[in-house]
Amino acid sequence: MADTETTPQEATVAPLTDVEALAAAISSAPPGTPLSETALDSVLRSSSLKPIGLRPPIFDYIRQMWDRRYFALELSRAREASDHAESRLGKAWSILNPLLNVAVYFLIFGVILKAHRSIPNYLAYLVIGVFFFTYTQKSIQAGAGSIVNNMALVRALHFPRALLPVSMVVEELLSLGWALGVCIVVVLATGEGISPAWLLLIPALLLQSSFNLGAAFVMARMTERVRDVSQLLPFLLRTWLYLSGVVFPLGTFVKDVPPFIGFLLTFNPGAVFVELARDALLTSYSVQPIIWVYGVFWAVFGLVAGFVYFWKAEERYGRG
Repeated sequence: MADTETTPQEATVAPLTDVEALAAAISSAPPGTPLSETALDSVLRSSSLKPIGLRPPIFDYIRQMWDRRYFALELSRAREASDHAESRLGKAWSILNPLLNVAVYFLIFGVILKAHRSIPNYLAYLVIGVFFFTYTQKSIQAGAGSIVNNMALVRALHFPRALLPVSMVVEELLSLGWALGVCIVVVLATGEGISPAWLLLIPALLLQSSFNLGAAFVMARMTERVRDVSQLLPFLLRTWLYLSGVVFPLGTFVKDVPPFIGFLLTFNPGAVFVELARDALLTSYSVQPIIWVYGVFWAVFGLVAGFVYFWKAEERYGRG
């Protein structure tokens, strides 16, 4: 019996590449039979291939967001321009809506319930409270819909999903620029003078924006998984408004509640950021320094916790 000899062609055949090995594993399976996870994992571990759609490490994720920062900025600008494109008053509604709320609150709490008695400049107090709380309120609402309302974009393009809540908060910040002009006009018209303390509005706004972004991250993930959250959100935000001293001073009620409840009302981020804005713009109004400490805490904790919470579900967005 003759020995089997290896031909030169057989001896020089190169081993299968990673792609060829994966293709061979798939083609060898019977039609309609999915490739087992064990076989797939074995090929992936022995090659440089990586599954797509996996959550990247958090610092890589942040780097990807920074590389695509202009995408978020342009998306926010486009949305701001299109939001009221079909209405005759256009962007004016971003100011008219909170002004109408101010009128209603002033009538009920200022004229009927006499809530203005303990506040020297109640109109400016109320305008600042409503406009700045509305900024947080609308950021949270926009963040809640950032994934579910852009599902076609999420499924069609590969990009860090966190850019969608970021673009929503940037859009609300751009709208606040118009409202801030109205606040300044009201402050000056009611007898308040220009003060160096107005510069405190810059750090106050940065702190509030950081918290708003963190809250938007949280609501984006929650709403993407449980759509009913968006139905409850308006009622929760309305309750939060009344617990945040937007239309009447919390100090009136803190005196009559247990110390722990009083602390929670004062520590409440909705109240904290409204108070910081009033402290900056009203010379007739001041807050305790501890409120600034609360603001820094909520800005850092809210942004970090909200971002990590959102990032942990990155690979699930658009697959539900």
